Amino acid sequence: MATILDGKLIRDQILSELKPRVAALAAPPQLVVVLIGDDPASQVYVKNKIAACAAIGIKSRQLSPPASISTEDLLTLIRGLNFDPEVHGILVQLPLPPHVDAGRILEAVAPAKDVDGFHPINAGRLLAGAPGLRPCTPSGIMELLRRYKIPIEGRKAVVVGRSEIVGKPMAILLLQANATVTICHSRTVNLAEECKRADILVAAIGRAEYIGSDHIQPGAVVIDVGMNRVSGRLTGDVDPEAMARLSSAYTPVPGGVGPLTIAMLMANTVQAAENAG
Repeated sequence: MATILDGKLIRDQILSELKPRVAALAAPPQLVVVLIGDDPASQVYVKNKIAACAAIGIKSRQLSPPASISTEDLLTLIRGLNFDPEVHGILVQLPLPPHVDAGRILEAVAPAKDVDGFHPINAGRLLAGAPGLRPCTPSGIMELLRRYKIPIEGRKAVVVGRSEIVGKPMAILLLQANATVTICHSRTVNLAEECKRADILVAAIGRAEYIGSDHIQPGAVVIDVGMNRVSGRLTGDVDPEAMARLSSAYTPVPGGVGPLTIAMLMANTVQAAENAG
């Protein structure tokens, strides 16, 4: 019987540990979320992030510029937040409208306030193994593996997906934990064969239930990062029946990786406030 890796349980542990760190600060940390447009999924994500802030004593503000805002005007807004000493974390909710240059916007966020961990300087610090704010989803997955005492050192790990947000940083964190890591993607030849070598399989390919029984080594630990809506239901990147039947442990969708992303966003915000003194 496979172990269900409960992201909500681990989220609650992390948030509980953050509360005394928040209380020890001279002033509450402040997270500012910039939400542009009316994407329903983004609105739900932001609502959950703000609720998590309130639960542990982080001050939060939501800025909602019009969807028509220009790149230059948004850059001006970000720069103002960079120079505000009361703001410790800045989160620009993606996706941005097509006319906005997302790369310029994300690079404009001060690295010390980049609680998403997306800035090139923070990406460089991750690659170098230096201290810095880490991308929330991969760091949350590492917390999940650690707290469930799933061994990583010496294990074969396969990451399916090469995004800057999940795939690449996930591979680096696993490598730093002494796993032997393979990164696969849409052009990988014999994807199922590569995946079936994995002791730890992380699926972040963005295709609903694309990873099936022919991709999973019996006894593997399967981490499903996917969040796809199909016929009104949420499903991951892995066939849930195959995952439950073949794995030794797996993350459900929903309730697996998603809660960890928000928990690590809170952790990054607290860390940024502590770093600011």
